[in-house]
Amino acid sequence: MKKTLFVAGLDFNLTDAQVKGVFEKYGTVESAKIITDKFSGRSRGFGFVEMSSQEEAEECIRVLNNASVNGRQIAVKFKEDKPAGSSNTARRW
Repeated sequence: MKKTLFVAGLDFNLTDAQVKGVFEKYGTVESAKIITDKFSGRSRGFGFVEMSSQEEAEECIRVLNNASVNGRQIAVKFKEDKPAGSSNTARRW
């Protein structure tokens, strides 16, 4: 069951705890993680939120997709699985 949400358009100053607080209004948040640049440590403006149930995740999408959080419009959708065999590293020949 997909319960992990992809969240884009986040304010670069938000913390994991603040994102969790936004989503907790609509259900139990198992985890909230903002993705950061591995070199600078700064937010990349997107992250993932895992809800405890499918229904809560769907409610978050319904209410929070295109909502304004800290003055920025966010996008919320189910996390898409990567195709088999894909990776984030570029091949160097």
